[in-house]
Amino acid sequence: MEEKKLTNWRKLFITLLAVNAVLIFGVILFIFWPVPGETPPDKQFIEDDAGAEFTIRSSKENLNELVNAYLDKLPKQENIQYAVKFDEEVHLMGSVEAFSQEVPVNITFEPIVQENGDILLQSTGMSLGLLRLPQDRILQYVNSRIRTPEWITISPKDESIYIAVTQMNLRSNFRVKAQQINLEDDNISFRIKVPNKTLGL
Repeated sequence: MEEKKLTNWRKLFITLLAVNAVLIFGVILFIFWPVPGETPPDKQFIEDDAGAEFTIRSSKENLNELVNAYLDKLPKQENIQYAVKFDEEVHLMGSVEAFSQEVPVNITFEPIVQENGDILLQSTGMSLGLLRLPQDRILQYVNSRIRTPEWITISPKDESIYIAVTQMNLRSNFRVKAQQINLEDDNISFRIKVPNKTLGL
């Protein structure tokens, strides 16, 4: 009887050791495996389309409400929750489920308006729970679990997110480009282009 208990204990110990070895190997592989490069879409310039342009000014508060209302309509995996907050920087906050635990995610970005009106969010800091992972790995982990539209490209290698607002599909056929995003002074503006064909001209 004692020998049987000892044999069972050895089997459990070996099983636990094997599980730990697999987890450690998986973490090491995740850290050192090359980060895939993500190529943002070709830049489009809405000035090439005939039509009238209008400037719209906004605030961080309005942008918070608009962006998060849009995110709520995007398909999400059941075990993922996230939101965006604008203050002095752009914050991507949320949680993902890993190893049956809720792991908090917090990534901060500096928004940089591109010459064509797209937006580059350049990471200034990020964390994934208490895990001490390289920043590109954290963004790679988030990228594998968050579904984004075609006009949003997450680039773990560059630690950035490219938002091609000029390629957003709007029902009105309006075209949008960012003009200025100064979060510190709460000075945010966009250019809206109304194509002539939309007005029947």
